[in-house]
Amino acid sequence: MEAAIELFGRNGFDQTTAEDIAKEAGLTERTFFRYFSDKREVLFYGADELKEHIKTLLLDAPLDVAPLEAVVGALEKAGRIFDERRDFVKKRQTVIASNPELLERELLKLDGISASMADTLINRGVVEQVATVTAEVGMTIFKIAMRNWAVSGGEKALSDTMRGLVEDLRRYWML
Repeated sequence: MEAAIELFGRNGFDQTTAEDIAKEAGLTERTFFRYFSDKREVLFYGADELKEHIKTLLLDAPLDVAPLEAVVGALEKAGRIFDERRDFVKKRQTVIASNPELLERELLKLDGISASMADTLINRGVVEQVATVTAEVGMTIFKIAMRNWAVSGGEKALSDTMRGLVEDLRRYWML
């Protein structure tokens, strides 16, 4: 994955082939395709596992916690994965942001996570409309925090960036 990100950054996504990635990684093209269906999948590797991880974290939240707190808490905990790979995430976000097709795919993946969170909230007894809005608000917080965190030069954790955004919302929304 590192080889692909480096090539995408250096040559551009559209100009980089699966063959280029395999060669850069010291693999055969055949081996590359055992792991990834196409070069786009390199950027979205682990998305399904992330969705399941967030679902598990949300299921594990105490039942007396407000739905938005449970969602933000789950997303903050999941965000630790990104903290460990900040440089990679920053490069990944740059590649995705520069390509409308990749950006659309990213938004679809995030929409899937949001739908999963809403379903999980419903299973926890939250009314459907409230669950859907809460999951969408949580995902919006995550997207904005991720963008800000990935481009910031500081050493702040993604969870701190998310928590700061939630605190700003509380101040302005008077929650």
